Amino acid sequence: MRMITVNEQEKVFHLNNGRISYLFYVMESGQLGHLYFGRALNPEGSYLHMVEKAYRPMTTYITEGDLYTSYEHLRQEYPCYGTSDYRYPALEIQGGDGSRICKLEYQRYEMFNGKKFLSGLPATYVEDESEASTIEIFMWDTVRSLEVILSYSIFRDVDAVARSVRFVNHGKEHVFINRAMSMSVDLPDADFQSVQLSGSWARERHIYIRDLQPGISAVSSMRGNSSHQHNPFLALKRKSTTEQSGEAYGFSLVYSGNFLAQAEVDNYQVLRVMMGINPFGFQWRLDSETDFTIPEAVMVYSGDGLNGMSRQFHRLYKSRLVRGYWRDRERPILINNWEATQFNYVEDDLILFAAKAKECGIELFVLDDGWFGARDDDRHGLGDWHANTQKIPNGIEGLAEKIEALGMKFGLWFEPEMVNRDSDFFRSHPDYIIATPNRSTSHGRNQFVLDFSRREVVDAIYEQMYALLSKAKISYIKWDMNRSISECYSQAYPADQQGEIFHRYILGVYDLHERLIQAFPSLLIESCSSGGGRFDAGMLYYAPQGWVSDDSDAVERLKIQYGTSLVYPISCMGAHVSACPNEQVGRRTPIETRGNVACTGAFGYELDLNRLGSEEIEIVKKQIAFYKKNRRLITEGNFYRLCSPFETNFAAWETAALDRQRAIVTVTRMLSEINGPYRRLPLCGLLAEQKYHIESRFLSYDAYGDELMQYGLMLEDKSSGQVIDGSGGCQDFLSVLYEITAI
Repeated sequence: MRMITVNEQEKVFHLNNGRISYLFYVMESGQLGHLYFGRALNPEGSYLHMVEKAYRPMTTYITEGDLYTSYEHLRQEYPCYGTSDYRYPALEIQGGDGSRICKLEYQRYEMFNGKKFLSGLPATYVEDESEASTIEIFMWDTVRSLEVILSYSIFRDVDAVARSVRFVNHGKEHVFINRAMSMSVDLPDADFQSVQLSGSWARERHIYIRDLQPGISAVSSMRGNSSHQHNPFLALKRKSTTEQSGEAYGFSLVYSGNFLAQAEVDNYQVLRVMMGINPFGFQWRLDSETDFTIPEAVMVYSGDGLNGMSRQFHRLYKSRLVRGYWRDRERPILINNWEATQFNYVEDDLILFAAKAKECGIELFVLDDGWFGARDDDRHGLGDWHANTQKIPNGIEGLAEKIEALGMKFGLWFEPEMVNRDSDFFRSHPDYIIATPNRSTSHGRNQFVLDFSRREVVDAIYEQMYALLSKAKISYIKWDMNRSISECYSQAYPADQQGEIFHRYILGVYDLHERLIQAFPSLLIESCSSGGGRFDAGMLYYAPQGWVSDDSDAVERLKIQYGTSLVYPISCMGAHVSACPNEQVGRRTPIETRGNVACTGAFGYELDLNRLGSEEIEIVKKQIAFYKKNRRLITEGNFYRLCSPFETNFAAWETAALDRQRAIVTVTRMLSEINGPYRRLPLCGLLAEQKYHIESRFLSYDAYGDELMQYGLMLEDKSSGQVIDGSGGCQDFLSVLYEITAI
């Protein structure tokens, strides 16, 4: 189908996949104006009447004698500051004379089927040209001889538009890019609530909703990473919008560094949404005849509520952002030794640990922190990526062989971007860390950040990792990042390029990932980043799953996983059954609940199975068997949020098969109730006329899809009366799995 039409006479560009439309046009001044983003409109229609102009007192106008045309109250596509628009701009360019005024004028466009890759940056992609259509709009600033290419790609099967921008300096002198957003869109009204994912370490991606008011609503990071505190994602929903119905817009940045996501309501109730690299601390020197590409932003429109928005992101990200060997393969069930041993282990302990895991059906053993250099605590060894032979006498190669001999795969923990002062690597290269001259250098967890803006630093780490990975049978890497950047400065760059270091650092991180993937295509990388420091779309391009939080308690993870699902696919969420009592909160959560919550993700364990009793071991075996049976359904089905832990004492979600023949529903109650009410839970994604069998720990019955979606799934809550049959159920942190099967 033809997804982009251009009205040459009116200079209107219409992106349309039959379900959504995105329209913009060329103004009389040559700048781009925005018309519409939402449910699909007729591609044959004329829509310039959507442009609203009126005389406004105390407004600055573009041309003398014209009291109607002002950028202050025109909806724009990629606005610049200072020529009658007083809102925050998408672009700010500084020339050698110090001026910061920029005027982008339309030159031409190019259209093609498919979608280009972005050099050195993660981005969505297509495997066939028919999957997307792209239009590039070429803009020009005459004074600076600066070319700005705006790229728009609309997808055939996903209700999303991907945007990126490239700058080319054709002038004789360099210019500075002080601000460059990946996308900006002016919506005609501000009757929305903003939805953000915020929190902190071990409390990541909680959902926060607030009404928009005149002024700025923003989330951002200035930490050198996308951060635990705020995720590079922003949604807008109508106040009446629910999970299942109503309008919602989603904006996601495919980037892992400093970012800004901002919604600005102006004095005319026009809403400007923009997203991109955080302008704070950023400045890029663009030399003559060089170019610069900024990260991609993905925009989604849904008329089917927040769940509808999420399913669009899930569909796109798990199939056209995640890539490579593991994209469509079942991810292995793993066990990680950290919570069981921390730094204190020897090789024989690890073999016994892995053997018990194999007995239970686990497929991958992951050796966490402490295996390298002089690493017995967090003060030593980072940067020395060779085996500590006091712990592992036969080296990683020998240990991997023993694990493989058990019939399991072997994985290893790395923190490639960090170094301890007490390490051979630091003693050899003390200048390799990010530090500002003549200033003290802060530490985090007794470690410092290597300057990945420098090619030689990345090379030095890559060579160590390559030497190990090329000899040992390592199938998986857990890639940690336990410290944000402070005192940002690189000794390798001049004063007028220090504003580039945050971004160049992330480019170095991407480069190391890319080189490892090219060298070892079947290597599975899981991004850890303290559970959320870089849980973002950019990392998914290199690491198809990420450790969803360092707080591994199932009850805490309800909110974290629920919030994460707003934009990120279930297959990307590393979720483990932790030790009990949990090390972060000391909570004693039933192993059934820990398993039920963790199986909604890339499943694994983080406890010592040898310390469990026989009854718990049998439960573990059943959990693993259940996950293996349903792994495809859980990771590839349509995911629905049903009941929010932010609003109720319950969390409930559902994964339904694409053919609607099966579904799994997880219902978790935080605190037990006294003589509580009867409850029913309306489901989604089933066939109305299909008869299903419902099976759970407490009940079994048959019902048609229309009943399950309208009346709801009947929840057997033992707290609704005194338990007299000895079946249990009166306890805190109770979780029940319901299997729904067509009959």
